Amino acid sequence: MATDILSTLKPAPGSRKKRKRIGRGQGSGHGGTSTRGHKGAGSRSGTGYPAWFEGGQMPLVRRVPKRGFHSPFRKTYQIVNLSTLEKLATGGKLHDGAVTPEILLKLGVVKTPRIPVKVLGTGELKARLDVAAHAFSKSAVEKIQTAGGKAQTISALSKD
Repeated sequence: MATDILSTLKPAPGSRKKRKRIGRGQGSGHGGTSTRGHKGAGSRSGTGYPAWFEGGQMPLVRRVPKRGFHSPFRKTYQIVNLSTLEKLATGGKLHDGAVTPEILLKLGVVKTPRIPVKVLGTGELKARLDVAAHAFSKSAVEKIQTAGGKAQTISALSKD
């Protein structure tokens, strides 16, 4: 088994590619129009098409039918299921049985403090937890109270 000497090492074939140098004369193969073709918007400087431009045909977003009503006042929540809270409680990550959006953020259950948190009743809850969130489903409140805990609704976040 021969050992490689540092002075003989070379990059793998095809891993290093030369940059295409356009506009450097006819001998380069990319002279003349510099790969831009003749005339038209694409040949001029300062032009460019947005990624969604489809060459003048009717764009996809305008071809697809719109259906239903989309409320501009829709409230979006970060969803937390009771099964997730049960896992946190049995894993010893919740101290004193208190659950708040700040604690959930610290544990990585929710992503951002700007979007309100809603607790849903999916899963079983055996741990006694005092849960504070912006919204609850009816089943979540029932299951939290059945387990001996409290469900406290906190005010929605104000838009800054």
